[in-house]
Amino acid sequence: MLSIKSHQRLHTLEVRVGNLLLGAAHPIRIQTMTTTDTMDTEATVAQTIRCIEAGAELVRITAPSKKEAENLAAIKKAVRAAGYDTPLVADIHFTPNAAEIAARIVEKVRVNPGNYVDKKKFDFINYNDEEYHAEMDRIRERFRPLVRICKEYGTALRIGTNHGSLSDRIMSRYGDTPLGMVESAMEFLRIARDESFHQIVLSMKSSNPQVMVQAYRLLVHQMHTEFGVCYPLHLGVTEAGDGEDGRIKSAMGIGTLLEEGIGDTIRVSLTEDPEYELPVCKDICSRYSETTSSLEEMPDEVRQATMHGYKRRICSLIGNIGGTRPPVVIADFSETNPIGPETLKAIGYSYDAPSDKWHIADAAADYVFIGKQILNFPLPGMLQALVEADTWQQSKKAERHYPLFEANQFLNATNKHPEINFVQIDTAEPNAIEMALRVSQNPRVVLCVYSSSAPALLQLRHFCRRMAQTSSKAPMILCNRSFRSSVDRQLIDFSTETGALFLDGFGDGLWLKNNPALLLNERATGRTYLPVNSNHQFLNNTAFSILQASRTRISKTEYISCPSCGRTLFDLQETTSRIRSATSHLKGVKIAIMGCIVNGPGEMADADFGYVGSGPGKITLYRGKEVVRKNVSSEVAVDALIALLKEDGVWVEPTLQTAAV
Repeated sequence: MLSIKSHQRLHTLEVRVGNLLLGAAHPIRIQTMTTTDTMDTEATVAQTIRCIEAGAELVRITAPSKKEAENLAAIKKAVRAAGYDTPLVADIHFTPNAAEIAARIVEKVRVNPGNYVDKKKFDFINYNDEEYHAEMDRIRERFRPLVRICKEYGTALRIGTNHGSLSDRIMSRYGDTPLGMVESAMEFLRIARDESFHQIVLSMKSSNPQVMVQAYRLLVHQMHTEFGVCYPLHLGVTEAGDGEDGRIKSAMGIGTLLEEGIGDTIRVSLTEDPEYELPVCKDICSRYSETTSSLEEMPDEVRQATMHGYKRRICSLIGNIGGTRPPVVIADFSETNPIGPETLKAIGYSYDAPSDKWHIADAAADYVFIGKQILNFPLPGMLQALVEADTWQQSKKAERHYPLFEANQFLNATNKHPEINFVQIDTAEPNAIEMALRVSQNPRVVLCVYSSSAPALLQLRHFCRRMAQTSSKAPMILCNRSFRSSVDRQLIDFSTETGALFLDGFGDGLWLKNNPALLLNERATGRTYLPVNSNHQFLNNTAFSILQASRTRISKTEYISCPSCGRTLFDLQETTSRIRSATSHLKGVKIAIMGCIVNGPGEMADADFGYVGSGPGKITLYRGKEVVRKNVSSEVAVDALIALLKEDGVWVEPTLQTAAV
């Protein structure tokens, strides 16, 4: 069996937040953020306590101005009086004075270097070195007082960069890049270090997991290079959204980094009540609960991936797999018998008998694995079948049925398909690379790679990296099976173990499998929120959502939705639901739904359209970075957004694709 080290943590400095220690060899800490108005002391205290009782080890509260910062004293007093000593964190963006007040009250302050002193108006400024250094002197003078207060009061500090709120100064010099995110934080970190202050946590958040992962890797690399040490890291995918999509996007970004040993505290940002974020945090962290050792050096995977960014592995096009084609999805029906036209509805194919036509959804599987069966009805035009090689040998004339071989079986086979042959490779086997190279000498081979032993992601990543260094151009299907005890945890497994590879440019297809009885049991007992009718539908939805989150295959509308906080100016959850209901059929359109302007315009630089709170009950609509309509009443703003979509020609009426049998 191939020897791969078990999960280890990157060694970071120890930071004290009140009575809580994080970093170093301490457990990964979980946290959340309140959504109440900070001036509503009673509501904020009540929600803070609910979050603590749900498992939060830190609770963050927004303080957008001096009055909210001052009211943190009343909130803290009430929380402590109720018997809770969980550290409180003040969230500061535009107001240094508020940060300086909060630092004297709560255990930790978070500042965003993109808007703490700097500004963002999407202006390009061509600084010369002297002008740039003058700007840094101005920032130093404004930030240094906060550092000194934190040092005096024993208050921890998070320097939290957001991809969506990089300042015009950073954007002008570094662009809208992970490198710009890192430098934005490093500037503030250098100022703190000059004051001999080290009680610091850093974060690199983005709504795009690909950008987020690359930024954290670069930050680790930069800290090791410049300082020889690494400060603790707070992980999160900002504006992840809600439901399945929010959980998948968060698990993909956070899980990818935790697998590499990066991360000391996490927050899952969902557009839901904050208590619902914590079970997801627990599910993610449960994968690493047995970690006992730390790495003193930067992890090998970070060192290998840091300077390269995203680049898809080059491979051949075989049928509709590989090349520059989006990854395919394989549905597993090997344990379903019999299979009829109605069975395929769960994976995106609905048969209408009177018209003798198939209705095909955007998220319809490309292949279905049917084990030892041969389908006795014509497949819809886009779907193809995989069967076990022995069965295929006996029924070679079955239209659009392709064989699945074991590696040795393929090498010894005398009959092979002239178009596509799927060959399984267990990456945990010591000769996995050798066997993959031997079978892929046949130009019609697609590799189906999996790991029979833990840690699965480390096994698969090691295999994929080694294959990328060979001459093989065979496409690779990533196969993953979760045995976890709940559907929610399976969602985390799938998102982490396959999503991480897609983020690094590996994978030409996705094949997920689990215990089919588990979803039915959980639905019967009410223990899962997933809005699906069958296990096949769950796996199919999950596969397409993973590809969407990794930006490798777009099959639906993408929502960049913030998790709400005390700055939110409308009912974010209800509004997100209304917008999703009206626009979920607009494949490939990216819509940002933001509670306020803190990150709104910046995160919308990656969106096609934006819906942003601009005042109580008032909405501003954006086309990319451009303001289209200001101060729209929230009562009619969703209709105004739809009108904008129609005006720009991206609106289509909801309908189903149809294909003849």
